[in-house]
Amino acid sequence: MRTLDLAKEVQEYVVKMRREFHMNPEPSMKEFNTSTRIKEELDKMGVEYKSVAGTGVVATIHGNTPGKTVALRGDIDALAVVEETDVEYASKVHGLMHACGHDTHGAMLLGAVKVLNQMKDEIKGTVKFFFQPGEEVGRGAAAMVAEGVLDGVDGVMGIHISSDMPTGTINADAGPRMASADSFKIIITGKGGHGARPEQCVDAVVVGAATVM
Repeated sequence: MRTLDLAKEVQEYVVKMRREFHMNPEPSMKEFNTSTRIKEELDKMGVEYKSVAGTGVVATIHGNTPGKTVALRGDIDALAVVEETDVEYASKVHGLMHACGHDTHGAMLLGAVKVLNQMKDEIKGTVKFFFQPGEEVGRGAAAMVAEGVLDGVDGVMGIHISSDMPTGTINADAGPRMASADSFKIIITGKGGHGARPEQCVDAVVVGAATVM
């Protein structure tokens, strides 16, 4: 129960940080102020960290005894969306909004750092915290991996909020989860012909429409 008790103690802090992030969204790979605020909070907690991938941050808590290394990951970039809400913590940056929940991810990760830092004497191993930039453009994770953040890491848990689930519930299943930031190209090659003999042609427009459907 101690973990839950500590989580309840930092709940107000997490809400406060989430609203601060929400009011000050930044675009992918340009999360400069967000990154600075994360580092300031880590400094207050006395937790070591390093900058990666430009605006990314990796914090580390070493447990009292040796063991495996587990990473918790959250992203911090916003979307190019105009916020049309009347909440008191609405975005102050026109044309940018934390419409995908990354404000909550950054805040919850800071909350996790607070909780686990108070429990570090009970931890067997090491916990890393990945504050990932550029998730929306599919560049942040690759940049962090290229800089070696996964070296020596035995497992990563990357969480995401879901408005489809009731508050206070957690859903975890085996296998792939959510979307992947991949891209692919399809080339359709048509074959010309006469409109009266469509069976002798390959209409690229028709093939393209069928592919979309």
